[in-house]
Amino acid sequence: MSARSGPPLGFAEALNLPLCVDLRTAARAFGICPATAYKLIRLGAFPCPVLRVGGRYRIPTAYLLHTLGIEERPVYAVPLEGDAAPAVRPHETHAHASEVPA
Repeated sequence: MSARSGPPLGFAEALNLPLCVDLRTAARAFGICPATAYKLIRLGAFPCPVLRVGGRYRIPTAYLLHTLGIEERPVYAVPLEGDAAPAVRPHETHAHASEVPA
């Protein structure tokens, strides 16, 4: 049995994947070695749909993320810095015409 092809795929790395990934990347995402991934494909038991493109396997990232339980991508994959999204302060809201003092 061969070793894994790198460390397990992290959450941030998973959100930055292209539309389709190769089998080695998908195997990393599931925490299995590539040999096991090929065996699961031959048995028809790979955890998500697999496309055969020429002589290679490709896994659509949407299926991969769905199988991993990641239903939606966050709007911001990295935290915002500083005042990139300032909050409205209560004293900055506009008063309605009926609230204007006489």
